[in-house]
Amino acid sequence: MTTVAPERPTTRAPARRTRWTALPEARWAAVSLALFLTALAVQLADGPEPVRWALYLACCAAGGWEPGLSGLRALRERTLDVDLLMVVAAIGAVAVGQALDGALLIVIFATSGALEALATARTEDSVRGLLDLAPDTATRVGDGAEEVVRVADLEVGDVVLVRPGELVPADGVVVAGAGEVDQATITGEPLPVDKAEGDEVFAGTLNGTGALRVRVGKRAADSVVARIAAAVEEASRTKARTQLFIEKVEQRYSIGMVVATLVIFTAPLPWGEPVREALLRAMTFMIVASPCALVLATMPPLLAAIANAGRHGVLVKSAVVVERLADADRVAFDKTGTLTRGEPEVAGLRALPGAGLDEDALLRLAASAEHPSEHPLGRAVVRAARERGLDVPQAREFTARPGRGVRARVGDRVVEIGSPEALGGAGIGGAGIGGAGIGAVDGFLTQGHTAVLVLVDGEPAGVLAIADRVRPEAAAAVAALTAATGAGPVLLTGDNRRTADRLAERVGITDVRAGLLPEDKAEAVRALQAEGRRVVVVGDGVNDAPALAVAHAGVAMGAAGADLTLRTADAVVVRDDLSTIPAAIALARRAKRVVVANLVIAGSFIVVLVAWDLLGDLPLPLGVAGHEGSTVIVGLNGLRLLREAAWRKAKAEG
Repeated sequence: MTTVAPERPTTRAPARRTRWTALPEARWAAVSLALFLTALAVQLADGPEPVRWALYLACCAAGGWEPGLSGLRALRERTLDVDLLMVVAAIGAVAVGQALDGALLIVIFATSGALEALATARTEDSVRGLLDLAPDTATRVGDGAEEVVRVADLEVGDVVLVRPGELVPADGVVVAGAGEVDQATITGEPLPVDKAEGDEVFAGTLNGTGALRVRVGKRAADSVVARIAAAVEEASRTKARTQLFIEKVEQRYSIGMVVATLVIFTAPLPWGEPVREALLRAMTFMIVASPCALVLATMPPLLAAIANAGRHGVLVKSAVVVERLADADRVAFDKTGTLTRGEPEVAGLRALPGAGLDEDALLRLAASAEHPSEHPLGRAVVRAARERGLDVPQAREFTARPGRGVRARVGDRVVEIGSPEALGGAGIGGAGIGGAGIGAVDGFLTQGHTAVLVLVDGEPAGVLAIADRVRPEAAAAVAALTAATGAGPVLLTGDNRRTADRLAERVGITDVRAGLLPEDKAEAVRALQAEGRRVVVVGDGVNDAPALAVAHAGVAMGAAGADLTLRTADAVVVRDDLSTIPAAIALARRAKRVVVANLVIAGSFIVVLVAWDLLGDLPLPLGVAGHEGSTVIVGLNGLRLLREAAWRKAKAEG
């Protein structure tokens, strides 16, 4: 049965944005503020005192019941919550007749808590909103029919139809059609990217022109956007070292603060200071000395950095990893699949004298013979011909022979392609490879390439040089990391020295360690760290997992990375874009600077306000405003790292 697909929106899903009215903290803060303003109006109008007091008490109850209850629960578990201290201070102010001051404390405290809750919700929105990028339904095609299904029901291998203006429902590969896809939400690319058969597409990207048929490569739960959201949510549950230290100190600090408050209250009483004045001074001290801003100084910037990096394809698994990336001063790269794509390409070709072929003719014949082949080498030869704009005639009588290569008839000529060892000794018809052929093979081998011999009608006609495709951004990423860490990256590879040296020269690496087994890579990382280096290892294969595990921080290439590697790594580059690694390190360093700035801001406010209270006469409302204001400042300062501009600046620095 054929189902007509319903018309879908042609724009991206709107960003998820929590309204303040959806937060109970904000609603109670609004009620508390309304009651306070009403009570203040009654007081200024010289209204009935019982009405004024009732309104002030209702204001305190509305804004203080939730933090008070939370503090009592914490106290039952022998943990002193600073929120409880704020409520106690407000109760004390009311008890000595300062209803206005007590209610003002609760209003400012509740408003500050509401702003913190809203800022936290907006941080979560920036990550969870990624899940809204992918549509809820998709048009699955098969057996000549179309069926609208939920995206969650798509299986790997299903083929879906993506019409112009629709969102791509799942990560996959284009199997038919062509068009331009806007990938800005996932890759950050400002312009649409041409997509054709064989190209990868991501869930949540917008198809502009042309219909695409996409074979689903990952289930909805495993898509890029889902992995980003899951990784950041997991990271939010893991606390950074700085945060753990602050929380460890917080309990002792809070107990000491309570003891100091009691001393400040009782010490002046024998000297004749009025109880009311001593109590107000002690309560003001309790408020301004509370470590609320210090507690909030660390996690918001680190989580904001995680969320921002996640939006740009770098999944950082915890706040601890952000700190480690910020401390990194050396980077070690794997070769195959990391600095290279792990896909062969034709790096050079040479037509042999006497064959009567130029390079284009040689490549055309080789591509025609390889076209039916499923071998990666065959695909590389065909791709090279197409990149030169050559037509590829259809071959006949194709035969793939394990250990020898392929043989096919192209027009009226027999073309055979394979290794020089398999084909060059005697050739077909007793012909040897010849001096020119040997020279070409040796030349390509010297450059670190794999040499492939082409025979035409039994005679050596040319030699192709095959090499792993270097990522186009590799050299720039190496240069950026060298500038960022102050030391050039090191190449750790199991490949031979000649091939490793050639790649290192192309990307700008001077420290090359080749022929390494997995345990040798791990040992090399340990040796670097024994020299005092904090090493970030970047790899993709199972053989890289030991090195990733022992590194200061491990980064896995996510598109084709092995499951073990992805689990072992501290961060995952989802789209295999090396340029995001220096950007992520720069963003982590900026987050660490913001943490330090927040701690300085919070500490400065506490010192100044405490000194003012003890040595001068700090009014309670001003102390409340200063304390809560510092809390809001450090919270919002950390959330600046959520902005797109923060990533752009990090990328420029990286």
